Order: sequence, then C-alpha cells, then structure tokens
Amino acid sequence: MNLEFTPEENAFRAEVRAFIEANHPKHLEGMGNREDMSPEDMTAWHKILGKKGWSAPAWPTEYGGTGWDSTQRYIWSEENARVGTFMPLPFGISMVAPVIYSFGNDEQKKRHLPGILSGDVWWCQGYSEPGAGSDLASLKTTAVRDGDHYVLNGQKTWTTLAQYADWGFFLCRTDPDAPKPQQGISFILVDMKTPGIEVKPIKLIDGGYEVNETWLTDVRVPVENLVGVENQGWTYAKFLLAHERSGIAGVARSKRGVEKLREIAANETLDGAPLMQDLDFARKVSQLEIDLAALEITELRTLAGEQAGKGPGPESSILKIKGTEIQQRLTELTLEAVGSYGTPMYGSITDAGSNEYPIGPDYAQHSAATYFNMRKTSIYGGSNEIQRNIITKMILGL
Repeated sequence: MNLEFTPEENAFRAEVRAFIEANHPKHLEGMGNREDMSPEDMTAWHKILGKKGWSAPAWPTEYGGTGWDSTQRYIWSEENARVGTFMPLPFGISMVAPVIYSFGNDEQKKRHLPGILSGDVWWCQGYSEPGAGSDLASLKTTAVRDGDHYVLNGQKTWTTLAQYADWGFFLCRTDPDAPKPQQGISFILVDMKTPGIEVKPIKLIDGGYEVNETWLTDVRVPVENLVGVENQGWTYAKFLLAHERSGIAGVARSKRGVEKLREIAANETLDGAPLMQDLDFARKVSQLEIDLAALEITELRTLAGEQAGKGPGPESSILKIKGTEIQQRLTELTLEAVGSYGTPMYGSITDAGSNEYPIGPDYAQHSAATYFNMRKTSIYGGSNEIQRNIITKMILGL
C-alpha cells in the first residue's frame, strides 16, 4: 500500500479545506456535544453539504454520491476532523439509506433518498428493545398484517434523537412461529407522526437528553413501507450494522483528539513540569498513538476493499472493537490530564441561565461528560463481546 498522497490528492485536500473554511458555520467548530446543540445546529452542516452534493461520499453516484475513491473519502474525513465539524447524523446517510438503495424498490428510493441527501428529513433507528440489545434477534415488537397495513405493537429503547425524527426504521417480528429467532423479522419504515407512537425521554447521568424509549401501540403502517421481502429483515439489519460499525471506528476524530491531548498535557503540570514529560503518562499516550496508527491502516485496507466492490464484512467488527476502545482510552487520558478541573459538578455552571464562568481552562469543561458518554461506545452498534464472537466465527472459523 502506497501511503504517499499524489499531487492530485493533495489538490483535492486543498479544495476540501478551502470549502470547509468558507462554508462551515464558525459557531459550530469543535462543538461535539449534542446536548450543547439545537436541532438546527445538528443539521446545519448536513444541509450545506447537501446543496454542494457532498453529503453522502460513500453512496453510489446514481443515487447522489460524490464518486470519490477511498483515498478522497479518507481525506474528507481528516479535513472535517481537523476543525471539528459536526458531521451528518448517521441514521439517514450511513444506515437506512444504504439499505433503501440496496434492497428497496424504486418508489422507496424516489421518496426517501432525496430528503436524506439534503438533510431535510430526520431519521431514527428502532432496533434495540429492553430485552433485546446485543441479542437483537430476540426482539418482540410485532407487525401483524391487516389488509394494506401492518399493525405495530411493542417497545424500542435507546432510540437516539427520536424526539426530533420525521421517520424511523424499525425491526419487527412478522412471523412469530419462525423456527429460528433470526427468521420472521422484517425491516419497516415508519412515519414518526403516525398515531400510536409515543417517544419518552431517558435522562442520562449528566442530565443530558439524547436517547428515548419509543412505544408503539396499534401503529398502522402501509405495507408499501416494508423494505425488501417480508421476514428477511435480519439480512438487511446485518447489512446496516456492518456499515454502522465501520463508521463507529472514528479514526480521523481520534487522531485530532490525540493532538488535543498532547496540547493539554503540554500545558498541564505535574510536580512543576509539563505532564507530557512524565514517563508513565507519555508511555500511555505513545501506546495509544501506536494502536491508532494500526487501526488507521486497517481502515484504509477496508476502504480499499470497498472501492474494489467488496462490501464491509467481518472486518467492520475489528474496526468497531479497536476504534471504540481507543476512543475510551483517549477520553480517559484526557480526563486524567485535566485533573480536578474535570470534576463533573463543574459542568453544571455552564447550564443555560448561569452567569458563572466555568472553573479551569476551556478544554476541561466537557472532559468528564465526554468520558462518561463514551462508555457506551463499546456497547452500541453491537457490543464488543458480540463483535469478538463474529470475528471468531467468520474470520477464524471457530
């Protein structure tokens, strides 16, 4: 693999950097916490990219993709990470859209893909249930055929940002008598304004609100909202999760996070000397950088495979495991570096209505909240324990 960028690729980087500098909303730079953002903030960059035609780099060109190769997409992610842009939410662009353009019918593509590209339609994911998280195949939400409609009943949980969603994609059991739990599940698109849907907030430990429980009570959904073939939803769900897990790795963002960590450690002191001069702390940072470099090469190999026509497979589980472990180690080291300034209670004075300035440097304000929030990364998208089982079976053949 040639790791040197060509003159054409460097020119592309310059074009991307110039576009971001000219068009990304300045007040959103570096704002990575959803609780600090309005719905308009969260979709602002997406809508700008939609007008440019750059909102879906990984999509096929016939559906509105950019036609960029894997290297260009990698450069794109690096340049966005460099200034901390808030990228398009994954539920539409990266998750349901690939399912729709791969398995949906022409009418579904025509109806849903334009709104996902433009950022005008907000999507949420209805997968997990109180008794079906990583063991998703045990889901109990039902969809019973009644003429030209399915009638949905059940409960989904951890439905991220469903309070803003226009549409959702739900896994429902359409054949309760199927011989295996993975069978008899269907993939259904649901208008979130349909009567019978109730979204209830789940307050997080830091007081934030980004996840919900979603109740479905006799929700009538037109049969034409079924994607693909009835009872084949597990196939589409696995396809979607492979795309989701590849994106969770977040290599470019972690690289920028390490740069910030080094800046913090150069500014903070231990026994009168910069923290970065402490051998134990420097060793942990260096090991993190080594692991991140290895993950970056693995991601580039995966992108090259996709460019050659190979969709994401079990290697997406490797990216998910290592990517989330690195994110957690990074936020832990950042919290360690800021020391007492990272005490969670300090975050309360940044709440709306407070006229008190946060204690400590600006870079410490969200360190504790980010650390706690990132504990979830090894669970969502399929827990890392489940990903190890997939690797054991699909790659090692055990």
